[in-house]
Amino acid sequence: MKKFFFAVFLLSSSVAWAQRTKQDVVKLIDAGYTKYADVAHKIWEFAEVGYQETKSSALLQETLSQAGFKIEKGVAGMPTAFVASYGSGKPVIGILGEFDALPGVSQDAVPEIKKVEGRPAGHACGHHLFGTASAAAAIAVKDWLIANKKGGTIRFYGTPAEEGGSGKVYMVRDGLFKDVDVVFHWHPGAQNSAAARSSLANKSGKFRFTGIASHAAAAPERGRSALDGVEAMNDMVNMMREHVSSETRIHYVITRGGEAPNVVPAFAEVYYYVRHPQRDVVKEVWDRVTRAAQGAALGTDTKVEWEITGGVYDLLPNETLAKLVDTNLRTVGGYAYSEEEKAFAEKIQKTFTTVPPPLTSTNAISEFKILPGAGFGSTDVGDVSWVVPTVGLSTATWVPGTAAHSWQAVAAGGTTIGQKGMMMAAKTLALSIIDVYTNPTLVESAWKEFKSKIGAEFKYESLIGDRPPALNYRD
Repeated sequence: MKKFFFAVFLLSSSVAWAQRTKQDVVKLIDAGYTKYADVAHKIWEFAEVGYQETKSSALLQETLSQAGFKIEKGVAGMPTAFVASYGSGKPVIGILGEFDALPGVSQDAVPEIKKVEGRPAGHACGHHLFGTASAAAAIAVKDWLIANKKGGTIRFYGTPAEEGGSGKVYMVRDGLFKDVDVVFHWHPGAQNSAAARSSLANKSGKFRFTGIASHAAAAPERGRSALDGVEAMNDMVNMMREHVSSETRIHYVITRGGEAPNVVPAFAEVYYYVRHPQRDVVKEVWDRVTRAAQGAALGTDTKVEWEITGGVYDLLPNETLAKLVDTNLRTVGGYAYSEEEKAFAEKIQKTFTTVPPPLTSTNAISEFKILPGAGFGSTDVGDVSWVVPTVGLSTATWVPGTAAHSWQAVAAGGTTIGQKGMMMAAKTLALSIIDVYTNPTLVESAWKEFKSKIGAEFKYESLIGDRPPALNYRD
């Protein structure tokens, strides 16, 4: 493996000296397709969940290190987090890279439901593609800096546990973005778009009820059911849904409910998410959820404790940078399916419950819009966007019409469909970053917009407080 990467690095470096134009950059990224597809597929197979992405993080670190980047490991108290840097001086451009999978969505790269034995998680949000494309873009920009004898710093942030673990929040809190001028990111999806829009702020945590075990039939009066506490809390929160704004989202799963029906459960746990476009409303609703937990414990004669495991800001869009990315996305263009990919995609679309867009939409770029509202997802990129101008895009790495966090997303992400969309993202990111290096006014304009939006009185305070990273939140 090391010999392979070293050989690729030598090839990359020799090509770099001829890589003076943006067209050269595109060609170089295309030349690395096999390498990057291999990296992405390995991470797809690893399917490691938040803060447990040991092999995935190591592979990305090795890829960047072999390309000449200096690696700082285990940043912000997270063993799988890292920062890879090349160059010196201003401007400092950051690229975010994710690599965690989701539990409970094991799936093979086939167009019907088929779990993979021994693999309980799956890349249902495409983070194996996310981290790899961002690394490819960082390497291409590094080569362009060398070829054109340009100053400046390109910095890749290896960010673990985006799915509920809020990895980037700890990086922001530790000041890892304080000298960065602009941050770029992207995300896998079902269409190609650089539209500027926000996201939902959220707060998450686990509520742990403790009761008294007893024989459920012979001595029920001696027991106090921790599961009763969880169910009473859930009942109250569900009644609360009528009395929160319609934009609020509340989700939960019971992670522990007891071991046997004939034993009164002495311990039970429920895992909650609260989301809203405005983080102040998230705080308010979360406080009501915690009061419901306290009331449930009082009513069931149990005890309750809770742990905040995650919390992220809403995404602050930057229209200046979004227009730049949209221009480069259109320059790169979309892609068409091969006959094999088309057959795969048609089978996937037959599993949908809604009418999907045409397969040819992978070849189109969505109309650029400044979208109102916050969409329906959350991301810890939100916190980054409130401390430095940040911009992203999405590309069609899934079959058109696919929902995120689905088995269909895992399946397509393990095929050339996902890899083609990944390469689109890598090229768009690289070209956009080169524009920032060559046009300093873009940084100035992005910061002017950024400062006008956050306001003079804004001071960043994370929603997770001062707690250390919740490294065991997936246990």
